[in-house]
Amino acid sequence: MSIKRPRLAVLLGDPAGVGPEMAVKLLARAQNRAVADLLLITDPVMLADAQRIAGVELDTLNVTDLGEVRYEAGRVTLLHHDWLQGKSPALSQSTFEAGRASFLALEMALDAVKLGAVDGIIFAPLNKHSLRLGGLTEEDELRHIQARLQVHGFVSEFNITGDLWTSRVTSHVPIREVADLITQEGICEAVKIVDEALRQAGIGKPRIAVSGLNPHAGDGGSIGMEEIEVIAPAIKQAQMLGLDARGPFSPDTVFIAARRGDFDAVVSMFHDQGQIAMKLIGFDHGVTLHGGLPVPVVTSASGSAFDIAGQGKANIEGLQQAFELCVRMASHHKSHAAAV
Repeated sequence: MSIKRPRLAVLLGDPAGVGPEMAVKLLARAQNRAVADLLLITDPVMLADAQRIAGVELDTLNVTDLGEVRYEAGRVTLLHHDWLQGKSPALSQSTFEAGRASFLALEMALDAVKLGAVDGIIFAPLNKHSLRLGGLTEEDELRHIQARLQVHGFVSEFNITGDLWTSRVTSHVPIREVADLITQEGICEAVKIVDEALRQAGIGKPRIAVSGLNPHAGDGGSIGMEEIEVIAPAIKQAQMLGLDARGPFSPDTVFIAARRGDFDAVVSMFHDQGQIAMKLIGFDHGVTLHGGLPVPVVTSASGSAFDIAGQGKANIEGLQQAFELCVRMASHHKSHAAAV
């Protein structure tokens, strides 16, 4: 099957953080422009500020709306809208203006997906508080994307460091609600969704570890029954579907085995159970993938980093890794669609 050249929408992220400078540095790399057609969606003020901070200037092919989008080899296609009305938002602060600009750029990228104009989205770090100020009403951007693209199945935020992936059963919810949200169906779906994504990224038969919920995975039921009553049956259900799922493993040791190479992915039960481990393993080059969507949507695992915004020193290697993953997965989607 031939690999098709993917078309990716690129977003600068939150204009008050490090996202814009990271994204333009990414786009300035000739090797990135060589492997994909790139549509940059942004406000002209954001782009000008980003180029000044990063010390780069992009060669862009300008278009005025999605219906005019076209590409030239080695150039970035630029679609801009005057969301900031000519005024740069304050750096290092969550504001309505910054949140609205980043939210509306995401909305336009989703429109591009729905029109079939792009095969994936890569965005520089957003800020969830700013997004909520600017119009986001769901718990996070993944749930918003799910609603906008009318995805009715299970979705999950994957965190990826090197060759190790994680999915999770619950995400941006209060800890006091987690135990009630751990269900056999949710666990099995979290296994299935990371298995499918790993296959799209080139792993033939993913090996998946499933974490327990309680300390020591419940210690035989003496520290909680979720492992016996919910998690183990979910693993058996996944195994019956032909998936290589194992566990439940103690949450405090499962990442030791995974880092050693025993597994390709870990399914964690809640946000910090996986995130703390993954960021300790490799924060600077971590990737976040929104799984379960019709196209890959990726970003770096690092956040908007208000503390160093505007200083031109943000590390972009996580965003580079995200870009490379998006290219691989979008190429897979595009080639698979052409073969069907």
